[in-house]
Amino acid sequence: MVAMTEPGSTSRSRSRFGVDPSIPFSGLALTHVLATGGDALVALVLAGSLFFSVDPSGARWRIALYLLFTMAPFAIVGPLIGPAMDRAKGGRRWMLVGSTVGRAVVACAMVVSAGSNSLLLFPEAFFMLVFAKSYSVAKAAIVPTVVHSDAELVEANSKLQLLAGLAAFAAGIPGALVLLIGGPGAVAGLSALVFLAASFASLRVPVTVVAAEEEDEQEKAELRSAGVLSAASAMGTLRWVVGFVTFLLAFALRGASSETGLGMATGHLLQNPDGTLETSAVSAPGVPPVWHFGVIIALTGIGGLLGAALAPIIRRHLREELLLLGALGLAVCGGLAGFIFPGLVGQALLAGSVAMAAASGKQAFDAVVQRDAPDANRGRSFARFESRFQVIWVLGAAVPVLIAMPTRLGGAIVMAVAAAAATFFSISLSAMRKGQVPPRLPTAKGITKTVRRARKPKNPA
Repeated sequence: MVAMTEPGSTSRSRSRFGVDPSIPFSGLALTHVLATGGDALVALVLAGSLFFSVDPSGARWRIALYLLFTMAPFAIVGPLIGPAMDRAKGGRRWMLVGSTVGRAVVACAMVVSAGSNSLLLFPEAFFMLVFAKSYSVAKAAIVPTVVHSDAELVEANSKLQLLAGLAAFAAGIPGALVLLIGGPGAVAGLSALVFLAASFASLRVPVTVVAAEEEDEQEKAELRSAGVLSAASAMGTLRWVVGFVTFLLAFALRGASSETGLGMATGHLLQNPDGTLETSAVSAPGVPPVWHFGVIIALTGIGGLLGAALAPIIRRHLREELLLLGALGLAVCGGLAGFIFPGLVGQALLAGSVAMAAASGKQAFDAVVQRDAPDANRGRSFARFESRFQVIWVLGAAVPVLIAMPTRLGGAIVMAVAAAAATFFSISLSAMRKGQVPPRLPTAKGITKTVRRARKPKNPA
């Protein structure tokens, strides 16, 4: 852990969000605010361009291919490049700078493609996604190096989430006006300027070494402890749900899924007592209006803000594990709402609940690692977990891309997955309270060893 806060800084004036502009954390906070605002503008570009007007079924194979390639950087950065960047002075900061510069360059390219409805918008959106996920990994490693102590770690992450949510709202207002006046190309140009500002702001992040030495056996043992692994499994499930819901709603808002029109079907049968029923009577009427997309984005932002704001307060009264279990329960409720309520109501409740669950769950997971792995290097540990969570996010996103489904069925899947994760996490907590080893889900490596052991010929008696 690198103590970066200057002595006496706690007595200095702070902003209304608790960020002291004189400490190193302010550089990361400003970078995160600008990067999040740029991402919000990119979402508006995609919403108002060809990306949301092409045939959803025809675009699925492209998006699936992009998601597959998205996992490649994390498979390389995690085990190979990641440790070298951790030990290099300023390695993660340059990854932060590179991700913001890269998005600025891609945004410049999107000015032309978004304005002319070029198919180049799809690979550009892919690179935006890769740079955004790489930025998340770098940020996760840098946060522990710009706080005074481990006790401030969860608070710092909470502030970053709150600032990010507010930044998305702040960027959405002028972005919507620019979209209305100048079109998606103009919004892409605005996002390029914002990402460029984020690049300059990232240069204020201190140049530090995230992990000067390789991890020792004690650090490995702490990060593989029952408490950390159980919490990581629960948090991984929440990330899977976030990826799943993101693309489920993206296709739904583009008219790629249909809801059963129960009211229309009933009225049609009352008018036709012979029992004949046309297919059009039970299918959704066309593509939802664009303002539905704005409602979903707004509810997602509000959910993230509430989760980030309430998690530290709840944590004062409940253990971290119970907070994480509550986040899974909230995801179950969101899935139930998405299953029960059709159309925009169910979609909005699903998006808001999942965003709130993910934000509060992240606070709880960070606290568990901070408590149960005191000797582990925070920057290296959080970057490693973040890389894994990003891959899990992609795996969740791939499901609605490969399998077309209505949002109500997606809500049922979210409810089932989150409920299973909550049950498994509860069993693990019960086992740890009794001093027992909690159950572990089988891994690919473990299954391979079991198969090889079964195939190994036994020695004759």
